[in-house]
Amino acid sequence: MASDGVITHRSVEVNGVRLHVAEAGPAGAPVVLLLHGFPELWYTWRHQMPALAAAGYRAVAPDMPGYGDSEAPSAGPDQYTALHIVGDFVALIDSLGQERVFVVGHDWGAIIAWSLCLFRPDRVKALVPLSVPFIPRSPAVKPVDAVRALYGDDFYICSFQEPGAIEAEFKRLGTELVLRKFFADRTPGPLFIPKSGWGSPDDEVPLPSWITEEDVKYYTTQLDKSGFTGGLNYYRALNKTWELTSPWTGAEIMVPTKFTVGDLDLTYNIAGAKVFINKGGLKKFVPLLDDVVIMKDVGHFINEQKPEEISALIIGFIKKFN
Repeated sequence: MASDGVITHRSVEVNGVRLHVAEAGPAGAPVVLLLHGFPELWYTWRHQMPALAAAGYRAVAPDMPGYGDSEAPSAGPDQYTALHIVGDFVALIDSLGQERVFVVGHDWGAIIAWSLCLFRPDRVKALVPLSVPFIPRSPAVKPVDAVRALYGDDFYICSFQEPGAIEAEFKRLGTELVLRKFFADRTPGPLFIPKSGWGSPDDEVPLPSWITEEDVKYYTTQLDKSGFTGGLNYYRALNKTWELTSPWTGAEIMVPTKFTVGDLDLTYNIAGAKVFINKGGLKKFVPLLDDVVIMKDVGHFINEQKPEEISALIIGFIKKFN
């Protein structure tokens, strides 16, 4: 691991699963655990890692279990519950020789980061979730059932549920085109992937300015190798997580937190989200919420679209808790 912002790579075994971990920054520095979302990799943090290292932190960015060069749990979707994945990251924190770390998460990484703080607040100094707010457990309805009732079977979370079906569609389109479609989407509303097909393999999708052809090539190469099933299994385990987490119904997140989302993010524009985030709902469940930042004209991939701003936001917040 280099102290000058150079990113190095190694493998770490946790709970019988081998994780690929990218690192930057001095070995003895405070650790910032960076958790990516779908359909990405450690690489989503390529801008933040050198910035954190330069600020005196040790940035640690794994490929999430099932992604890229990290192994996939072998027993299928039920091994991707929040309890399983959080357990892997507690083991990773232990392997780093840390009692407590800073945690930053985007998209599914944010969901797992919230869950880590819910289950093991003693291991987290402060939290910076991006894009996805804390979602309190409803005792009345399972999460997949809830979004299906709101948006129907073609809503992307619902489209992802049947094992093998969306994988076949992504294979028909090709990994690179699938990634281009996700990266280029700036519709401030629900994402639909119809079972009848998500367009033609001949579709041409220009990239937004914040991501390069080289970046997409790296993502494509890695996801061609690992496939999408690991990442999709997080969605398929949503209802199982709901079943297992009934003891935490109504529980609060007792970790200092700064939440950031783009105003064009589909997560910010889902039914009820703006009111929950801005009118006290999030603060009720996250009493130590320091601030909510809504970035104007910013979509879902916020840490890549606004790399310098997000790096400064992370460092400015966590330095209060060194």
